[in-house]
Amino acid sequence: MEHVAGAGRSVERVVEWYRGFAEHCAAAGAPAYARIAGALAEDERVLGLVASLPEGNKRQPNLLLGAVRFLGGPVSSWEEFGPWLVEHWEQVRRVVMQRRTQTNEVRRCATLLPVLAGLEGPLALVEVGASAGLCLQVDRYRYSYDGGDPIGPSGSPVVLECATSGPVPVPERVPEVVWRAGIDLDPLDVRSDEDMRWLEALVWPGPDEVRRRERLRAAARVSAQDPPWLVAGDLVEQLRVVAERAPGDARLVVFHSAVLAYLPGERREAFVAAVRELEGHWVSNEGARVLPDLVGARPEAGGDFVVALDGRVVAWAGEHGQSLAWVG
Repeated sequence: MEHVAGAGRSVERVVEWYRGFAEHCAAAGAPAYARIAGALAEDERVLGLVASLPEGNKRQPNLLLGAVRFLGGPVSSWEEFGPWLVEHWEQVRRVVMQRRTQTNEVRRCATLLPVLAGLEGPLALVEVGASAGLCLQVDRYRYSYDGGDPIGPSGSPVVLECATSGPVPVPERVPEVVWRAGIDLDPLDVRSDEDMRWLEALVWPGPDEVRRRERLRAAARVSAQDPPWLVAGDLVEQLRVVAERAPGDARLVVFHSAVLAYLPGERREAFVAAVRELEGHWVSNEGARVLPDLVGARPEAGGDFVVALDGRVVAWAGEHGQSLAWVG
């Protein structure tokens, strides 16, 4: 009986997760995913399949939907998605077990740039949860705030647009980055067709899909010319090892975007303790509730991220870097 009760609770958690994801997608402009996730939460057979996956991130909606897209499955409606998922479940399961959610949304660099450019350089960057390391190329993209003239290297094929509010310290130039490294459990290679296909599969369908995919491809072309050093491993265990490789005449900056939500609470606390022990700066860009001990106000909009410097909130940001409201 305890096993049956445990299985029931497991399914209930999946239902809550997918219902919450459906609400988030509806608000974020991804109606197809909203419909699919909402319907999945009501389908007993599919819920059983998802609940058969290991507990934790392997049941994540983003990962499951990305796996279906990676395999060429339909994601426009539940009527197509549901039967396809059941028929191809073993293939989907293999992809889910092999892959991780590693969205590399380079537009988030637009919300990090005003913080990074305000630090005394030159900079040595370490990104935790780096995926393919595209956000480590922050100085190699161009930026347009509120439709203004782009700043950054004129030859870059990547232009990141961002709407601002409040006294955002929009820089006149990108920072000088002399060293860059990333940590990820399973780093992706921008020169690998399979890895790039996986990153594209993680882009949500919707009105912004084409632009996001184009940005991703352009950023990959930039990074392929000079890929950053990416280390496979746990972000807590590898942080000091990687940070100690940074050149001594550069200012160390550890940063991350939409990463810590995938860690259990005790690992987040361990990471915060580890990063605070380093000489340098810590820049975070996470969901409003991910780091509860940050000093400063939280945004009213539930989907907004919180940008913080050394544990102090300086701005609120759109989750994909589309907006930046300065509060610091």
